[in-house]
Amino acid sequence: MTDQTDAYDISFYQLTFSLHAAAMQHMGKTISPLTGKIERSLEMAKNSIDMLEMLQKKTAGNLTADEKKMLDHFLYDLRMNYIDEVKKGDSPPEPEEADSKGEQTGSGKDEAGPEKDAPPAEEAKE
Repeated sequence: MTDQTDAYDISFYQLTFSLHAAAMQHMGKTISPLTGKIERSLEMAKNSIDMLEMLQKKTAGNLTADEKKMLDHFLYDLRMNYIDEVKKGDSPPEPEEADSKGEQTGSGKDEAGPEKDAPPAEEAKE
């Protein structure tokens, strides 16, 4: 006979793990299994975190020690990653923003090269 006080309820584990995985995917931390691309939506990530927080409140006092520890760990991990992503901003800076500072970011550098070459190419066509 197994001791249930330290065991995971597999359904609870699957639910919490799937919400954790969804939040990480929405933060752009993992690749979408559907598209094979990094997709970022902080709003959707926050929704998954909020659902885990709701589960934590609704199940308070009813979880095994291991289930509580797992849920606490998932929420801590997601909150720290969410804060990191919010600090990065919701979208990359626009090229105009990079130009107004007089500095170009790494991604702007690649975009600026073709733009500089574009006017001579257009003049050559005329």
